[in-house]
Amino acid sequence: MRNILIYSDNTDYACELLTAAHTIAGEIGYGVTALTINNDDQAEKLALRCGTIYRIRDEAILMADAAAVALVISEVAKKKNAPVVLLSSNRRGKEISGRLAHLTHGGCLTDVSGMTIDNGRLCCRRNTLGGATVVTQAIESDHKVIAVVPKVYDTMEEGEKGAITDIAVEAELSVIKVVEVMPKVKDSVDIEAAEVLVVVGQGMGSRDDLPIVEILAGHLKGAVACTKPVATDKRWLSEERIVGLSGRKCKPDLALLLGVSGQVQFVVGIRDAKTIISVNTDENAPIMTMSDYRMVADMKSVVPELVRAIERL
Repeated sequence: MRNILIYSDNTDYACELLTAAHTIAGEIGYGVTALTINNDDQAEKLALRCGTIYRIRDEAILMADAAAVALVISEVAKKKNAPVVLLSSNRRGKEISGRLAHLTHGGCLTDVSGMTIDNGRLCCRRNTLGGATVVTQAIESDHKVIAVVPKVYDTMEEGEKGAITDIAVEAELSVIKVVEVMPKVKDSVDIEAAEVLVVVGQGMGSRDDLPIVEILAGHLKGAVACTKPVATDKRWLSEERIVGLSGRKCKPDLALLLGVSGQVQFVVGIRDAKTIISVNTDENAPIMTMSDYRMVADMKSVVPELVRAIERL
């Protein structure tokens, strides 16, 4: 029996990939399997959601070496008859996916936001032209490597515990040498998990306006996010707060957009919000056409009024 093999070093993303795999496996008659590499905790969590988990324990495999990891995945895919491999479309997954496609002589699609089966053909939905359009594409080769955008699919629910099978592969000696490992300083806020997002754009003319925005987000029990220039150019917030094609894809219940013009690259990351409210001085700003509620006003005057109104409740 042919299989779909899923892998991600991020356990949350791996659980989402299991959901993605099951949406298509039944229609093409494939099984669903998962791979873990030097991560026993992940193997146990995935076993609660998948019938077959292949676990590799080999300290010779340098996890920092994407080429080594891709080689391991290709060996497992070959041994376990898995012509379709699903990875997460984050920075790590994208690098591995290209290498894996080369090793398996297969085709590769990244940033996939949905999959369907059309007359037995696996079709993938992706954003193109910076998110301005959505296309459906298919890999013609037998071996397929597909990197799925995180948070597009829900986490696979727990069920009857599956089997964890230890397997071995021949790991080549990596040419990379790890000299030092330094923990990355992460932002304490997870904007993808927030039910309410208050997003600031370049319409917030000064960093001095940020504290009142944070107060508003706190009153709404939400999180503060931003457009790319606010983080990368002005450096007022961390890059982990970026919403859009270059950042996070978010699906909050409420998105309050302050001074956001609504370029296509940003819209990709917020258009799935249940309710979008925009405050902008430009009534013709692109974001106004896709917002559920619009206010043509200066956020500097609106935000303090909103804070005061909430505090009076």
